[in-house]
Amino acid sequence: MNKRTLLSLAPVALLSACGFRLRGVPEFGFNSLYIAAPASSPLARELQRTLEGSGSQLKLLRDPASMPTAEAIFDLLQEQQERAVVGLNASGQVRELQLRLRIKFRLRTPAGVELIPETELLQQRDISYSETIALAKEAEEALLYRNMRTDLVQQLMRRLSLTRPAK
Repeated sequence: MNKRTLLSLAPVALLSACGFRLRGVPEFGFNSLYIAAPASSPLARELQRTLEGSGSQLKLLRDPASMPTAEAIFDLLQEQQERAVVGLNASGQVRELQLRLRIKFRLRTPAGVELIPETELLQQRDISYSETIALAKEAEEALLYRNMRTDLVQQLMRRLSLTRPAK
């Protein structure tokens, strides 16, 4: 066997030996999910879009009349964006901010049995700030909030896929 063949097979052998496999399609312990969240919630919209695009057999319900037919209900209790000053220069001007995105949620059955009790998730990012380029920093801030929202949705997907209703 020549060196090229050996080198091209090495990554495959290493990945299979360590137990690596692609994440694949999430499998949920319930067949239908009702998302109880305000229609204006960006996190709820992204969660719905991610669940619809996941390729799973999960049926998403958003109509309030269909809530009693759902096997699980995702309640988004709170979604809060925070902005805190963490650094000032010698003249008292803001130089660094910390952005936080905090959500509270729970997962329950229509009968009220909690599958995931009330849980809080937090994402935070630091951002430098300059008043001379305030518009650019505002756009960067919006991008960071969107990235934090995506990270939170991925955490929610993992938690939802691990939840199994008691039979």
